[in-house]
Amino acid sequence: MMNGIKVALVGIGNCASALVQGVEYYKNAKAIDENIGLGHPDFAGFHVSDIQFVAAFDVVDSKVDTDLSEAIFAKPNNVLRFAEVPKTGINVLKGPELDGVDNMLKGLVTVSSKDSVDVVKALRDSEAEILLNLIPGSAEEATKYYAKAALEAGCAFINGTPIPIASDPEWNRNFAEKKLPLVGDDIQDQLGSTVFHRSILQLLVARGVKVDKSYQLDVGGGAESLDSHYRGRMRKRGVKSSAIGQDLPYDAPLVAGSSDYVPFMDNSRDSFFYIHGRQFGGAPIKIDIRMEVTDGPNAGPILMDAIRGTKLALKRGIGGSLESISAYGFKMPPAPTDMYRAERWVEEFLLGKRKL
Repeated sequence: MMNGIKVALVGIGNCASALVQGVEYYKNAKAIDENIGLGHPDFAGFHVSDIQFVAAFDVVDSKVDTDLSEAIFAKPNNVLRFAEVPKTGINVLKGPELDGVDNMLKGLVTVSSKDSVDVVKALRDSEAEILLNLIPGSAEEATKYYAKAALEAGCAFINGTPIPIASDPEWNRNFAEKKLPLVGDDIQDQLGSTVFHRSILQLLVARGVKVDKSYQLDVGGGAESLDSHYRGRMRKRGVKSSAIGQDLPYDAPLVAGSSDYVPFMDNSRDSFFYIHGRQFGGAPIKIDIRMEVTDGPNAGPILMDAIRGTKLALKRGIGGSLESISAYGFKMPPAPTDMYRAERWVEEFLLGKRKL
């Protein structure tokens, strides 16, 4: 177990549910070809089964004061159920509400009336090494609160939201001073719309096609889609548009982001892509693609890799923003680059050839 990897979760939504299920589902994984969907049974010298959840925080009454194994399936979660998770013995604690639930989300959930706990004390008591932030993407005050709590409790911090933490120089300095790794921002799914869009653009550029303009529009259900469409629409659009622009060596009009929320889609997401470009002799090329995915599980393998890469940094005594892991798995990293270079950075980091 190499002493395991002790992880605390903030926000027990669909992504957290898929992650917890995934650790159970792949706990005996030995080879990629035997485990569909798992990118790395072993990553940074750690197996999936090394990940241990030791604390959990939420504000929704259907999740607070329940075992983590029950909370991951409690409403409004509607993620695919692909593993039976046994009792964990981890009671979901009430965190501070702050701006985690806006008026739109209150149409889906009821906030627990229980008093919030001392998060720093709870993290210390659980001996958590890493705090993983999976709260709604527009909750800026809450994200900063948990980042500060991680610092005070001596935990590394992984930020799955588009709130600038790992990409913010001041947060970077604060975590570096305490030799605590910092990873983020805004999780990039295993095969979500952003990484798929970036891959197409890279292919076109590599084949000599000039991309003139492109858009990617997402439609989905679930609490995160609701938050992304209403409260966080413009922030999310800016992050996603900037992310896909990293893979073009020139400027072109690019738009990417949520275009609508459809309640009955549950945890599924439809993405629509349009690309207009010019190839040999100036001949036009147009691409129209529709992709449908299940949202929660899409984040699972990247989160597993981020957790294990962060643990490696802890073992090495590295603090501050991890450029390699962040560029590999997040849309808004502290050092933006194209996907292929990000993968090389991770390989170099794992081999000890790259500091961050």
